Amino acid sequence: MTSVIVTSAAEKDFTDSLCWYAKQSLAIAEDFDREFGRVVQELHHDPERFPLSDEKHRFVIMQRFPFQVIFRRDGTKVVIIALAHASRSPNYWSDR
Repeated sequence: MTSVIVTSAAEKDFTDSLCWYAKQSLAIAEDFDREFGRVVQELHHDPERFPLSDEKHRFVIMQRFPFQVIFRRDGTKVVIIALAHASRSPNYWSDR
């Protein structure tokens, strides 16, 4: 199993989004948290199955939420660098 690291920038993306959902509905915020956890588990098991977004990054589209989890391989680890909302500028995370 691959270890998954969440960068501080991706953690901020997640926390900001979770807080926004919590203001709307605690149940939806809990669903968002579970969905992110599900994605992290998938990355533990088989990160290579997800499509490339450029020469070194891959992405996972969350099922119920308009987000992509952007990650890259770093040796034996997977590093999540962004939780990118679909309405944000494309590749805003590219300097991470």
